[in-house]
Amino acid sequence: AVLVVWAARQSAQAVAIKHPPMRIFYAVSPTPNAEALKNSTLWHQNLYPPLVELGHDVIQFRYDFTRHIDHANTRNPADMAYIAANRPILERHLLDEISAAHTQAPIDLFFSYFYDACVTPETIRTIKQMGIRTVNFYCNAVHQFYLIEKLAPEYDACMVPEQEALAHYAAVSANAIHVQMAANPAVYKPYPLPHRYPVSFVGQKYLNREPLMLYLYQHGIDVYAFGPHWREPHLFTAEQRIKRRLRPIKQLLTGTQSKRADAEMLPVDRLGPPLSDDELIKLYSRSQISLGFSEVQDPQTGVIKRHIRLRDFEAPMSGALYFTGYQDELREFYEIDREIVCYDTPAELLDKVRYYLSHEAEADQIRAAGLARARRDHTWKNRFVQLFSAMGLA
Repeated sequence: AVLVVWAARQSAQAVAIKHPPMRIFYAVSPTPNAEALKNSTLWHQNLYPPLVELGHDVIQFRYDFTRHIDHANTRNPADMAYIAANRPILERHLLDEISAAHTQAPIDLFFSYFYDACVTPETIRTIKQMGIRTVNFYCNAVHQFYLIEKLAPEYDACMVPEQEALAHYAAVSANAIHVQMAANPAVYKPYPLPHRYPVSFVGQKYLNREPLMLYLYQHGIDVYAFGPHWREPHLFTAEQRIKRRLRPIKQLLTGTQSKRADAEMLPVDRLGPPLSDDELIKLYSRSQISLGFSEVQDPQTGVIKRHIRLRDFEAPMSGALYFTGYQDELREFYEIDREIVCYDTPAELLDKVRYYLSHEAEADQIRAAGLARARRDHTWKNRFVQLFSAMGLA
C-alpha cells in the first residue's frame, strides 16, 4: 500500500501536533556519500537533533557503516564481494546493540537509512519480532531503487521524498510514506557576509552540471563551482559515454550549447574543492545566486529526470537566492519565482540569471520570502511529525 503524505499542505498543522516521547534506535550514517564528502556530518545534523528536540530518547547505532554505503551497488561484482564479506558483521553489531538497548528499556521505533548492502530482509524481520516498529529513509529511489528493493517491503514504513518514486515501492508492495526533504534551521542560516560570487554551485560534477555552468560562463556570467571532480577533465570520454548509455554532453544542452562545450572546461580559478559543512552553508550568503541542478539519470535506460533534493530546502533556509530546474512537485513547497526561481532550459536560466544580477531589490525579496517559507514549513521537526502521524504513532 502506498500512503501519500502531502508534506507542504500539512506543515502548518504539524507543529501543533504532539506525539508521546518514543525510544528510537537511530541507524543513519553522518553522510550519505562518504566517498565524496568524507568529513561531512550534515546528514546527522539534519536528522538527529530534531528527533531529540521533539522529546524522543534517541539511541545511536555505534557501528561505522559508511564503507558499506560506499559499496552499496549490488550490480557491481566488487561491491557484491564486499557485501558478502562484511554485511554479516554489520548485522551482528546491529542486533547486539538493539537487543542490549531493548533490554534496558523497550525500543519503540527503529529508524534507519539502509541499503540492501547493509542488512538482509531477515534482520529487519528479526527487529520487528522484538515488537519494534521499523522505518527506512532513502532519497534516491527515482533512479536507484534497485539499491533498496529487497529491504523496502520488510519495513513497516518507508520514508520517501520523491513523489515519482512511490510507484517503485508500490510495485514491491512496500508501504511508502511521501514525506519530503527539509533542513534544520539550527544548522542552515544566513550569515552577514558580503557577496563574493555572482553565481555559484556546490556539489559533484556530473551529468549536465558542467555544460550548464560552461554555457553560463561562455555567455558572460561570472560562475564558480565547488565540490568533487570539478578540477578534473570530463569524467567520461565519448566512447565511455556510449558504453554507459549516457548522452553526449552536447545533447544535454538541447539546441543552445556552444559547439565548443565538449572541448572546454571552466577556468581552474573558478573551480574549487569540496567545502567543509560550515563553508558550504556560508557560500549561500557569499553568493548573489545559488544554483541547483535537479537532474538524475537512470543507469539502465539513460533517461534523465528531475527530482527534489536536500539543496532545495537547505539553500533557501540559508538565505540564498536559489535557482533550480522546474518540476511540478516544487509547487507543493514554494511559490515559484516568488520564493525560489525555476528554469526549464539553459536559455531561460541565462535570462533569469542576467535579470536578477541586475535587479538586486527583487532578488532580496525572493531571498527573504524563501527563507521565511523554509523556516515556517520545511523543517525536519515538521517532517518527522508528519511521518509519525502517518504511521499512527500519535
